[in-house]
Amino acid sequence: MTKYENTLSLKSNIIYGFGVSYAVLDQIFVQWVLYFYLPPENSGLSPLISPIGITVALLISRLFDIIFDPLVGYLSDNCKSKLGRRTPFILYGSVPLILSTILFFYPIKNIPVFLHLTVTGSLFFIFYSIVGAPYNALIPEISRTYSDRINMSTSQSVFRLLYSAIAMILPGILILKLGNGNSLIGLRKMVILLSILSLAGLLITGLFINEKKYAKNTTEHNKIKFSESIKTIFSNKSFVFYLGGLLFFFAGFNTLRTCINYYVEDIMNLDKSYITIYSAYIFITSGICFYPVNKLSKKFGYKKIAVVLVTMMIGLSTAMYGIGKFIPSSFVPYIFILMGIPISGCAFIFPPAMLSEIISKSPEGSFEGLYFGIQGFFLKLAFFISIGVVPLLLVSEKLTDIKSLLTSTGNISTTGIYNTTLFSIGAFCISLVFYVLYRE
Repeated sequence: MTKYENTLSLKSNIIYGFGVSYAVLDQIFVQWVLYFYLPPENSGLSPLISPIGITVALLISRLFDIIFDPLVGYLSDNCKSKLGRRTPFILYGSVPLILSTILFFYPIKNIPVFLHLTVTGSLFFIFYSIVGAPYNALIPEISRTYSDRINMSTSQSVFRLLYSAIAMILPGILILKLGNGNSLIGLRKMVILLSILSLAGLLITGLFINEKKYAKNTTEHNKIKFSESIKTIFSNKSFVFYLGGLLFFFAGFNTLRTCINYYVEDIMNLDKSYITIYSAYIFITSGICFYPVNKLSKKFGYKKIAVVLVTMMIGLSTAMYGIGKFIPSSFVPYIFILMGIPISGCAFIFPPAMLSEIISKSPEGSFEGLYFGIQGFFLKLAFFISIGVVPLLLVSEKLTDIKSLLTSTGNISTTGIYNTTLFSIGAFCISLVFYVLYRE
């Protein structure tokens, strides 16, 4: 069998791609949960909780979630189900994940908002782990060659792009159409509709991927204890540097995604339809760039391309910081169009492809699920970092006013919105350092 020989059918790659529909839920959480609980002044919604309240609630949620990705990966590595090692987790975790996403937007009466957000967030992250880590571990689980892995990663990237585009582009339109002028009703209906779409994709993969047909012989499961397995994996220096680059890139990227709404409505004074327009610019460019990024990565390796793309993201984030200052509004579309180039590689193609290659070259045992579980933990840690600082940065003109942070439910400042972009720039710079140190 040659390095570039395909052993997986096109049908299997497509069925696999459908399952990354949980990217829709990822986007809902990043872009709309904070928006719902701490809305911009022009949103038509009322604030529900103080900036420090939402920060603490989501940080607590992440703390409950802190070991679930590696733990789920380890459990799936040792799963003995007749369906395979990975698909049972996808099937059993899908519905609870969907329900917890919807519950974010239906605070229960007579229960403090802080408690509702904390519990719902914890459930969301737990079931996200149960679905996400085993799904990604299917790549090294059923692939045989470099070509299989890059094809599965590309299929995942294409579907992730489509799902993410839907989740970023359609909400502004759906809220207006489904709400008939009521932002709250429109937002809730939008979340329910997109959550059902996500469930459909997960069930298609879980029911039809036929993991047993392609999977390696897994009758002999890992005998190493969880703690020893973690120690063994982290002895891989390439994996450690890769995780550092991934963590800080997504900390910056998640912050930018969260704050697009605030830029559009509070800095540029545009309506929600422009959230759709600017998001479309990003994802159209990303889709166009999949093929050239794929080819360039094969020719030059992932490291060189990642370094170039992260550097580009630093420059574009700096330009975003200048919107309304030293960058005219007429340049904004070009910033978002160009931003799709680094996102196509660093946010879509590289995470599954680079890690699958690291796994294929590692001397350890059958730890595919644990590797992807650890990656999932670091992706969530990026969310943890972002959601921990963004609410405070948004009201950063009053960071010295402790009473305001504890009790205020509004007070989004223009300075605060700009400061979130400065945070992203710093995160991308740290990411660049790790990718430079990465050993390919």
